[in-house]
Amino acid sequence: PSPVAKKLVDVTYESMMLGIAAVKPGARIGDIGAAIQEYAEAHGFSVVRDFVGHGVNTTFHTAPQIPHYGTRGKGKKLRPGMVFTIEPMINLGTWKTKVLDDGWTAVTLDGRLSAQFEHT
Repeated sequence: PSPVAKKLVDVTYESMMLGIAAVKPGARIGDIGAAIQEYAEAHGFSVVRDFVGHGVNTTFHTAPQIPHYGTRGKGKKLRPGMVFTIEPMINLGTWKTKVLDDGWTAVTLDGRLSAQFEHT
């Protein structure tokens, strides 16, 4: 891979890990997103707004939604026992995406590289 592609993948993983580190009782959902967004943007990348993490329960995709961007101190307060995913999608160019006609494949609007990691 090119150096910029490797950096994108590395920053995406590191962003996810910073989001995970923000998870603790009493923290807010916005704390997770802010940690991810601040790190990714400090490295010159953008954070997709169209896809978010989600709760996991008897239904896989459930509340709460976990945006990978946000403001510290905002959003629902985290409690012990909550189970959710953190799965930032970080882009080289714009954060904007589109879903192709197959209804599944997502691509960046500007056609530039994107990377994603997921953790529950």
